[in-house]
Amino acid sequence: MNEVQQTASQATDDAIIVTDLTKRYGRTLALDAVSLSVPRNSLFALLGPNGAGKTTLIHILCTILPADEGKALLAGADVRREPLRARQNIGVVFQEPSLDDRLTAFENLDFHGLVYNLSRNERKQRIEELLALVELEDWKHAVVRTFSSGMKRRLEIARALMHDPYILFLDEPTVGLDAQARARIWSYLDDLRRKRDLTIVVTTHYIEEVEGCDRVSIIDHGRIIADGTPDELKQRHGKETIRVVPRDPQTAAAIRQRYPDAVAAAGDSLVLDASEPGFGDRFHEEFGNRLRQVSFDQPSLESVFLTLTGRELRDKAADEKERRGAAGKRGRRS
Repeated sequence: MNEVQQTASQATDDAIIVTDLTKRYGRTLALDAVSLSVPRNSLFALLGPNGAGKTTLIHILCTILPADEGKALLAGADVRREPLRARQNIGVVFQEPSLDDRLTAFENLDFHGLVYNLSRNERKQRIEELLALVELEDWKHAVVRTFSSGMKRRLEIARALMHDPYILFLDEPTVGLDAQARARIWSYLDDLRRKRDLTIVVTTHYIEEVEGCDRVSIIDHGRIIADGTPDELKQRHGKETIRVVPRDPQTAAAIRQRYPDAVAAAGDSLVLDASEPGFGDRFHEEFGNRLRQVSFDQPSLESVFLTLTGRELRDKAADEKERRGAAGKRGRRS
């Protein structure tokens, strides 16, 4: 742990403190007085549907975008007043690939170490340690363009850790990866938390990945609408649901007309609240022979998300305003 981290850890038990953070894009209120805290050495998940403000919040915390109002502290550093100090405390793995695929794995890590003024010996030692951590030591001198998607993502995690950050941000770290690669990524993250005093903030559209997090915040329409451990959220907001796949569009329309709160989910499925006693039997009598598939789900984080937002958590990207703002901010720095 470096001096900045030691000072921060002595000052508070929270790695991140956000107070009344507000951001507007013209007349659009992207963040509406958001407040939250992330405990030290915790795995924290931020969930939100497209347009909820999640990407805006992450960009502000990573010092890519400025907030209009409010305050955010990263390991004690104010992101508005002390952006350079804040950046020393964080490592970032962006959703979009950001490696130089013309360089080798070693060269990518070495360049990152140079940016953070690490000595030659420090860079060499950390490169060896991190490549071993993500099981890429045999690919040390291989050009990155020859790597698979999973290997590139592991290298990006290693790069984000080169300067020994206090907080690690991962924006959709497993998007586009197969199940095996996703499992290995989460295995590395678990290993990191055991070995380092590291706080991890992750966004993901794979709801099952959030089950192992210490804390979850759900954001929608620019506001934090729920916060707690996975078990707390399920107890407060989870419901038994029924997921159905109608045989034809006419049946889907009839179900939506009969149950206006039904949520359109993946594929052609609809999700309905089945917590009321006897609902399943009544629904089967009405539509049973007009369905291709039916399944019942116990209270889960997915049902929590559906209940609170009325939408299913899907893969998503920053909207055009966020992309323009972030690109402009990075351009001015370079």
